[in-house]
Amino acid sequence: QVHLVESGGRLVQAGGSLRLFCAAGGRTIRNYDMAWFRQAPGKEREFVAAINYSGSSTSLADSVKGRFTISRDNVKNTVGLQMNNLKPEDTAVYFCAATPGSYGDYADRYYNWGKGTQDTVSE
Repeated sequence: QVHLVESGGRLVQAGGSLRLFCAAGGRTIRNYDMAWFRQAPGKEREFVAAINYSGSSTSLADSVKGRFTISRDNVKNTVGLQMNNLKPEDTAVYFCAATPGSYGDYADRYYNWGKGTQDTVSE
């Protein structure tokens, strides 16, 4: 069982940057594909970004392409999400997720989830 804990969320102004972290405990994540999802108030959870087990392949939602970057460090057992040029519509709780299979943009594909970290982007 992989235990995931997100951190780094805070209040930031539009146009600013933020880096989120996901720390994994319990077992190594080097055999897991990882992803970030987000959920805004009153909306469904949506896919943001994913990265394969080795870091050689990534996927980004169209809404964040060119602004967000996902990365991982299998030695430190962490996954990061660098968010630049933030917009108010990026305001959400951001969740880290893991799957022993291949990543995808459906939440059902992921077996392990963190509790989330709140990111708020002001005008």
